[in-house]
Amino acid sequence: MEEFEEKFIKPIINASYPGTLAALSLTVLQITGLHGEQAPFVLKFTLLVGAAAFLFSAFSIFFYSVYPTRKKLWTTAAVMFLVGLFCLVTSVLLLFVV
Repeated sequence: MEEFEEKFIKPIINASYPGTLAALSLTVLQITGLHGEQAPFVLKFTLLVGAAAFLFSAFSIFFYSVYPTRKKLWTTAAVMFLVGLFCLVTSVLLLFVV
């Protein structure tokens, strides 16, 4: 059972962390549009870019867990995760300003 878990379940678990952050970014985007007034374009764009970056990071982490010899996947995952974090921090600051 342990070999099965290492091969098939661990990549899914690893990819779920940035995937959850992408889902939270999209949830905030949806909630900001529910108050009847439109959210600023910059806030929408920042949240969408952050969600996309976290999704790319999740896919890269998943495939890196499957193919650990591909170092470009690890680099892509790290860079996209940092871009997603930067976008989330920027969107939080925009929510305070707006």
